[in-house]
Amino acid sequence: MSYLTVGHLYTALHAACASGVARVIEANGEDVAYADLGNEERLQALDEGEIDILVSAWFPQDEDILKHGHEVIGSLYHPELNFSALTSAGKGQGWTAGDFSSLVTTAEARPFVERVLERRADLKELPFEVVATENVLSRLKQDEEAGKCPLVAVWQPHAVFHTDMLDSLPDGDLLDGQVQTARLVLRKGFRDEVDEDLIDELSIMMLSNKVMSALDHAVSVDGMGPEEAAESWQRGRLIPR
Repeated sequence: MSYLTVGHLYTALHAACASGVARVIEANGEDVAYADLGNEERLQALDEGEIDILVSAWFPQDEDILKHGHEVIGSLYHPELNFSALTSAGKGQGWTAGDFSSLVTTAEARPFVERVLERRADLKELPFEVVATENVLSRLKQDEEAGKCPLVAVWQPHAVFHTDMLDSLPDGDLLDGQVQTARLVLRKGFRDEVDEDLIDELSIMMLSNKVMSALDHAVSVDGMGPEEAAESWQRGRLIPR
């Protein structure tokens, strides 16, 4: 039996995204297999033909992929990174480091946070804590229950943004206005092996940060499997249409 192999980072977010893309592929008459990849394994898997499609890469930070001749298509969603605060804290215009009890971030967001700390010496005074991406929601619930008010830097989409726990802060952009785009990567030569209609449908597929946050919440919090979550989204059960 022939099938297309979809590679993705092994996180709830990326697994759910891959399952959403797989539903488009299957609707075009192709079977799908999945490959869970570490961050450093993605390019090698493409180069060696172990995967047909990578779901997904974030550009421009993954632009090294372009040097290997693989094709990049589509615009699934636009990752954002902002300083946020608990909605219950009511923080807004004119916020300062003194408004917060700590600075909570993830390993993925840390390099961007550290870049901002070079310009915002006041934020260096906050206790700096790095938590696992999958633990962000539970950690923030603990802080809220304890009456603490952390300054939060977490990539969106994320399950926490499917809740009403966080509000983005004004002047809190950590990307300095740079637009990130989550895109599909086709291994070199793949386009010549499949129907052009499939490529066209994948090229126009859009998920959005809202959909991706809902998918992440369905998998990482509600306990759905990635394929079940993708089906629920497709049937309009995750987000009312």
